[in-house]
This record gives sequence, structure tokens and C-alpha cells, in this order.
Amino acid sequence: MRIGSYNATARYRNSINRTYENQTKLMEMSDGNKLHRPSDDCVGYSKYLRHSITYGENAQYQSNVSTAISWMKNTDAALVDMANCFSKIVVKSNQADGANSDADMRAIAGEMRVQAQQAVASANTNVNGRYLFSGQSDLVQPYEISKEMKQRGLVKTLDDKQTEYFNNTTKSGDVAQMLVMQGDDGNVYYLNTLNGDIYSKDFVEEGYKDKISKGQEHVAHGDEPITSSGWADSKDVSKYFYATGVIKPDGETFSMKATVDGQDVSLKFATVEQYIVEYKGDRKQFSMVKENGAVQPATDTVNASGLEIAGRGIFDNTDSGNPISGANAFNDMFTVVAMCDHGRDNGTGPDSSWMNSDGKTLANSAYNTINSAQSKIASRQAVYSDCQAMLNTQSQQVLGDITEVHSTDVSKLAVDMMTQQTVYNLSLNIGARILPQTLTDYLH
Repeated sequence: MRIGSYNATARYRNSINRTYENQTKLMEMSDGNKLHRPSDDCVGYSKYLRHSITYGENAQYQSNVSTAISWMKNTDAALVDMANCFSKIVVKSNQADGANSDADMRAIAGEMRVQAQQAVASANTNVNGRYLFSGQSDLVQPYEISKEMKQRGLVKTLDDKQTEYFNNTTKSGDVAQMLVMQGDDGNVYYLNTLNGDIYSKDFVEEGYKDKISKGQEHVAHGDEPITSSGWADSKDVSKYFYATGVIKPDGETFSMKATVDGQDVSLKFATVEQYIVEYKGDRKQFSMVKENGAVQPATDTVNASGLEIAGRGIFDNTDSGNPISGANAFNDMFTVVAMCDHGRDNGTGPDSSWMNSDGKTLANSAYNTINSAQSKIASRQAVYSDCQAMLNTQSQQVLGDITEVHSTDVSKLAVDMMTQQTVYNLSLNIGARILPQTLTDYLH
């Protein structure tokens, strides 16, 4: 087969063009990347895309975790301050006993009031224009103390032994608090709002112990010969009290009849005049996802709302009929302050006997609520810190995978470029010597 000069020239030109194209591709890789288009390496490019997506997701998770840790650190600091304030109130409540004069009791109340106000101020902590404890309504200040005192229902908070004894199967729900009722016979009674049973102060504080000593583990209907009428259901709490515990007009006029030792006694709600804290935020949570996989709302939550830091009480629990107040622990502390300052109802003076028993229990209960909220935030913060370390390790690994599949091997590139440059130069040199000369060459 005869090959003409045109065919030889065309083949040479194609060959040298391929050599130049290879050299050009190598020149492209000098920017550090060996993949510029899918056609460079289809398999490698698909791996590069997957790794890049993973790296981008990891970067977003790292950003989420960093923001979450910052948020929780500020939240934890505020809760620690609140817990310190409540702890000081607990200490002061233990000092407010019968050995103090009225002047001493009022001085102690003044010290506790300052701590309670400081706790509310800490609950209003604002970071970068966002309130920590307002839920998703983070532009709204969560807590506000009333300018005037209001009448709040007085409660009997049961200690651990009382709680165990007075909870039975007569109705679903747990009895943690009872409403304090003032009898027209001058005695104090306690109302179990779940079943309407009435107990004397003596039975709840001391008498039940005799029952336990005889082998009775839980309260039984009729343990006390007190019958009553006028209380229908636990939902009646919302009829007579707001969620904050402030008594409603119907509660002020309410009275119920009870028969005590054969005598008729008229009972009304006992109240205490105190400052009231109201919660203005919501109960919604901020979720900052920290890793791929299934969403975990319980552990992805980074904020604490009024529900978590203030708990719920008899006025806003699930059986009260009221929505959550978000301020129960704060209002309980102000109840302790008020009882230490001027006592209940008529404000005749500090109630040292109440402080000796109920005051200590109520203060400790509020403190435990705040402490529990702080522990939960600290636990979640630890989870995010561990996740941050894991994400950093994962990021380095993915970056290594991207480098392996996408980055240029500089030493190999240098050798290949020198090789291609040599081949190209040789091709030009050889082509100049062996290609057939044209008519123009002869004319010269």
C-alpha cells in the first residue's frame, strides 16, 4: 500500500497534537488538581463529588456544634448563677427558725429577696441580642417581676416520705403538693386536689408516721374522720387560680364545708401576698443537628425554656387544667421570701413555724428544679463536645480522601511534564528532518 506525503503529514500532525494535548493536560494539573472535568477520570470524579458532599456536610455539622456549644456554655453559666442564688436562699431558709425575732426574720427575708431577684435577672440573660430562656421567642425578655404584690395560693409541698405515703391508686397522677386551707376554727388543713380529701396539718406532718409504724404504706380514704363537700375535681384548680398561683375572684369567694370531729368547719384558700414572676417566652426548642443519620430531638436540643428551668407545681401541672406557667420555681422562692417577711393572709408577722417545715421543703424543691436543669444542659454540652472531636477526626479523614482522589502528585507531575516536553521537542526535531519537502522548499 502506497502512503503519500499528505497522509504522512496528517498522521504526524495528529501525533504531535496528541503530544501537545497531553502536555497541556499536565500543565492544567500544575494548579494542584488533577481533576478539572468528569472526562479526566469518571470514576475518580464521582468519588471526588461524594467526598466533597461529605466534607461540606461535616463542615455544617461542625458549625452547628460550635454554635450549640457556645449557646449551652452561656446557658450553663446563667443556670449556675441561678442555682447559686437559690442555694443561698435555701441556706437562709434554714436560718429562719423560731430563735429569730421578727426583725431578724425580716432581715433574712430581705437577703433572700435580693437573691431571688438576682436569679430572675440571670434568667433574663441576653447574648448577642438573643435571650437564652425564651424558647424560640428569643427576642422577647422571658421573665418579668410584678411591680405590686399579689395574693398567691399557699401550698404544702410534701417531702420524700410524705410523697411516698400520700400517693395511692385512687386516681392517676402523683401528689407532690396540696392546697393549704384555712378553717374558721383557726386550724390549717390540706386539700388533695386529685381526690378532694382533706387532711389536718397534724396528720400530714406527724400523724401519718403512726400509720407507717403500723405497717400501712400508703394513705387510705378515711384515715382521718374528715368529710367535705365543695371540691369536685382537680381541674377546679384552674377555676380558682391562674397558672402562676395568683388567686382568681372565684377563689377569693370560694369556701367549702368540712366536718371535723362532728363539728362543721368552713374552709377557704390560704394565700400569701408576694411578688409574682411571669414567663413571656414559649416552650419551643432550638435544634442544632450534630451528625448525620436519624434526627434526635432529645439530644439535638441546645436551649432550655421556662418549663425546664422552673418546673411545674400544683397550679400548672397536668392535672390542674392550667397551661404551664414557666415560672413556678421563681414564684415558690418568692413565697418563701414573703412568708419569712410578713406571713400569710393578714400579714401579722413572719411565720417561723411555716419556715421551719414547709419553707425549707419548698426552697429545696425549687433549688432542685434549677439544679436538674443545669445538669441536663451540662450533659448535652458534654455530648456536643464529644461529637466535636469526632467531627474533627472525620473531617481530616475525608479531606485525606479528597486529596488522594483529586490532588496532584507533584513529583510525578514534574517527571511526566519533563517527559512530555522531551517527547514534544523530539517530535518537532524529527518531523523537521523526515517530512517530505514541498515545492516551496525546492523554490527556495
